[in-house]
Amino acid sequence: AGRCGPAHRRRTVPSILRELVKKRQLSEEIVSLLQAQFSDLPCELHSWRQMADYSPEMRQFACILHLYHIKAYDYLRKIFPLPHPYSLTKQVFVYSFLHSECISSWLSNNKAAAGFSNDIFLRLQEKVERGDQAYRYCAVLVQDMSLQKQQEWDPQTQQLMGFVDLGAGTLDADEAPLASEAIILMGVGISSPWTAPLGYFFVDRTSGHFLAQLLRQTINKLNNIGIVVLAVTSGASACGAETARALGIRIDPQRMQCTFQHPHGSAHSIAYFFDVCHALQLIRNALQCFQKVEWLSDSMWWQHVAELSALREHRVVEPCSPEAGRAGSKESYHLKVNLATLLFSEGVAEALEHLQKLGLASFQNCSGTVKFVRLMSSLCDVFYGRGPYGKGLKEPLLPGNYTKISNLFNEAKSCFVNLTDSMGRYIIKSKRKLGFLSFLLNAESLKWLYSNYMCPEGTPSHHLHTYAFSLDPLELFLRALQQACGSSGSPTCTVFQAAYHKLLGTCSLAPGSPHSSGSASSWDISLSRRRDLTLGSIRAQYHPAPGRTLAPEYPYCAGLLLPSSALSNALTDLSLYTRSVTCTAGWVAEQLVLELQCEACLASLFEADESRLGCRSVLYIKKLGGVSLPSASVHHITSISEQVLNRYGKVGDGNKNNKLWHLALEQKVFQELLGESPLFPTLTNHLFDGELSINNHYTILVKEITRCYLNIRTNPAQHLNLKHPCGRHRLKRLKGKHLFPSPLSSCQSS
Repeated sequence: AGRCGPAHRRRTVPSILRELVKKRQLSEEIVSLLQAQFSDLPCELHSWRQMADYSPEMRQFACILHLYHIKAYDYLRKIFPLPHPYSLTKQVFVYSFLHSECISSWLSNNKAAAGFSNDIFLRLQEKVERGDQAYRYCAVLVQDMSLQKQQEWDPQTQQLMGFVDLGAGTLDADEAPLASEAIILMGVGISSPWTAPLGYFFVDRTSGHFLAQLLRQTINKLNNIGIVVLAVTSGASACGAETARALGIRIDPQRMQCTFQHPHGSAHSIAYFFDVCHALQLIRNALQCFQKVEWLSDSMWWQHVAELSALREHRVVEPCSPEAGRAGSKESYHLKVNLATLLFSEGVAEALEHLQKLGLASFQNCSGTVKFVRLMSSLCDVFYGRGPYGKGLKEPLLPGNYTKISNLFNEAKSCFVNLTDSMGRYIIKSKRKLGFLSFLLNAESLKWLYSNYMCPEGTPSHHLHTYAFSLDPLELFLRALQQACGSSGSPTCTVFQAAYHKLLGTCSLAPGSPHSSGSASSWDISLSRRRDLTLGSIRAQYHPAPGRTLAPEYPYCAGLLLPSSALSNALTDLSLYTRSVTCTAGWVAEQLVLELQCEACLASLFEADESRLGCRSVLYIKKLGGVSLPSASVHHITSISEQVLNRYGKVGDGNKNNKLWHLALEQKVFQELLGESPLFPTLTNHLFDGELSINNHYTILVKEITRCYLNIRTNPAQHLNLKHPCGRHRLKRLKGKHLFPSPLSSCQSS
């Protein structure tokens, strides 16, 4: 602490705070809050000399002033012997004759109260001290969550809740504001997928300078226990950009500075990343606003994407392939866009090229759009690498693929810095620049990490998981937290704290461990966060979806399904039974289309033309009686489900809506499917996009198809909107109308 001269000995805390207002180092709002909350602070200098003798109010005052305004704190340290900022997070051990006790740092708490979590840091420290190399390096993620402003009385602590709390105690003066946001911090492994919720803070509003101070304190605490922070990630927002600048990051394509020093003046640097999902949303907004962007000799038109998303299902008649054995005849398909396809994906690029080849007028001259979408798709593959089993650009960053990735980054920079609108103005200098700048900064940060932590000897790992530099791991924790809160709206401080305490009790720091988040995986969270970036979301903007109506020619309902026949005859049997199961399976597939967010899984629901398997964004669907024909795998699962229902479903009507009964039926279906030939052959490579776990997209598809089919069969009126069985006249008309030869792929459609 700084020393003070005789001239300063008669100065008091309130008078110094007023001086800071005059010097514009503190706002009137902050000073009014400090004076209201700390009206009883000792004014004499001698009362501040010994840190060990600080009262809780004095500690709270020091912490708040340091986090809200570091310059004001440094000025006050010249007058009062306030602790060095390093001391605010340092663990201090006091030893007595009987035992040793850890006095937590001023911004930490032993329970799940606001502040840094002592328990998590102690558990991380144990892993480091045991020599576990996976915990030697990490990235720090920061994100906010909105709270409901509400003052509540806590009978356990006998205190008012709902106010600002930065880990040093609640600010509960009459003039104190209620908390409107919770700032959550998380540590994520760089080379191993472990995650650790480090703590949270209740604030009234978030500023970049405040977050920068909070991040520095977080890095201090991790350094204290032997963990080296290599990167920090925030949202690509105004506050995120302000945080980056407050840390010393320069976001300028000509003079990019992607790292900041910590501590100030030290040799250790830390890379800064913006969340990729946020950046993609900003780029989507820019393209939609400009409608047309140009670079070098190419042009990207938003209209091509809008027309693709709005493309209505229509019938296409083509000659039969020689393999079908019906040379000279024609078969019809219903061309349909896969609305789960992500905007910036190879699927959209392939779809535009395919529709251009078909000669559709809306998609002519779209080569520039295809080129831009393909570039963005490649960038997404790099920054969404999830594990050692990824293919192509989705592989972890390795010496073998660095050159390819570096060339991609150079191509992206050349494109972004030359992008202009229709008036010739550079977009990188416009108000829509942050999304593009975010990708350029992320590219520089990734290259810096490779150069400094993979090329030299003694590197932390043989590869880097770029997934660790997105906010997806923290979002997965927040989804579990929202689930624990018990409502979809913003929780109060009390509800948030109880939910956080519940999750912290079940938190495992082991790599890949979930946060009690049910079946959700990090890959599912990533897809969910990018739901606004799908063709379906773009269509909804221009063409709001009408209410779903049931096809009038559905030749099935609960009363029409006949006793089971042998599964070996299911694909060639022309009986009403086979038609009913097939059409019900098709309806199941169409129902799941409304819920699935994965392009590959959605495409696997329908019968595919072998010659078009590579393009999952444009589906060629065959129909039977107005119902889409399902894929062979969906048909097989529903057939097995029907057999199980006929075999084990002979129970009283009172038990048919019992949840346990449904679960028992699902279990029987899974048992029947064990040992069968593999389902969904097109998803084999897709399973490596996410985590290698039993609860992957393959098993989720099987469960959802089974569940949906059993629900329809046991409660048809509710799911099909049918008040009475179909009439015989309809069945007679349908019976001769459709042929259903083997296999499903050679169906004669209307």
